[in-house]
Amino acid sequence: MSLKYRTGLSDIPSYDAKPERIWGIQINANECNMPMPPLVEERVLTRLSRVAFNRYPNEQYADLADQIAKNFGVAPEQVLLGSGSSEIIEKLFYCFGGSPAQKIVFPDPSFSMYHIYAKAAQATEVVVPLEADMTLDIDKFVSAVVDNQASLAVICNPNNPTGTVLSVSDIQYIADNIPKDTAFLVDEAYVEFYGKSAVGLLKDYPNLIIARTFSKAYGLAATRVGYMLASREITDMIGKAYMPYHMNTLSLVTADICYQMRQEFVPHIQIMISERKRMAEQVKQLKGFAVYPSETNFLLVHNNDIDGLIERLEANDIGVRKFGKDSRLKDCVRISMGTREENDTWYAVCKAFSEGRA
Repeated sequence: MSLKYRTGLSDIPSYDAKPERIWGIQINANECNMPMPPLVEERVLTRLSRVAFNRYPNEQYADLADQIAKNFGVAPEQVLLGSGSSEIIEKLFYCFGGSPAQKIVFPDPSFSMYHIYAKAAQATEVVVPLEADMTLDIDKFVSAVVDNQASLAVICNPNNPTGTVLSVSDIQYIADNIPKDTAFLVDEAYVEFYGKSAVGLLKDYPNLIIARTFSKAYGLAATRVGYMLASREITDMIGKAYMPYHMNTLSLVTADICYQMRQEFVPHIQIMISERKRMAEQVKQLKGFAVYPSETNFLLVHNNDIDGLIERLEANDIGVRKFGKDSRLKDCVRISMGTREENDTWYAVCKAFSEGRA
């Protein structure tokens, strides 16, 4: 049977979200491995018990958008919510794509979905390779944007999966030197672990867009909630790409309570940062291992026998993020920070492997 699918659909790579198995120690998806703070959980459950399931989520959407806007000192109309920042980014690629003449520039390696979103948007991706140390040469990035007359430029900061960062002044330099008619997205999914945001640049750069998520620092991966900050002109246009009522009330009220009580999450964030630093220092001491600098909740770890390392980790029921053989990261794994006990466990496997005991 030959059905009439959209042209190019078969060429779009798939992102397989189905786990190959449920790991005893699951540190492959940059999730928060700590439960919701008890006070927050209590408030969320109380609020969910009063949800009017027969009503569309207009009020809940407005409540969360208003709260986010107030925190950043912007108008509520400058906030657009989405099912995780991933949906927001997909809509941005869609809105600034549409044909091969539309060029979208982003670094590589970076968030793997950028490639998929560009193909789905029928846009031309322009990749700027990271340097050998996984940092971005901002002049090369600016040149790629200018030379290709890009419709959209994208930076993931901190970058996933490398953990590396640009300073706010670096981002401002890019904004100063790319055309004003190029939309400039800064994907800040991991910014809470870095502490340095480009949000303050919004008022001076009308083409700037900030995307964030509740999935990482707030541990709400299950709810799929993210938000975008931009000028009203941009949010009005991107909003046209969304279906009515695209967010559900259960996710919105959960995110709303968590955002109200975000100070309760600060200890969790500090623990993850502390664990990242601790584990980076320990892994650096292991023979045959290298760790890239990270300002996130994960580490990118290099080993020349990466297949052997992955085999030993998986034999111990530990799941980490691995990369394809054709990737620049083929000799690396990305390891999310788990609890202290989980981190000690995977480190012990790495140590035994480095010493030839595993």
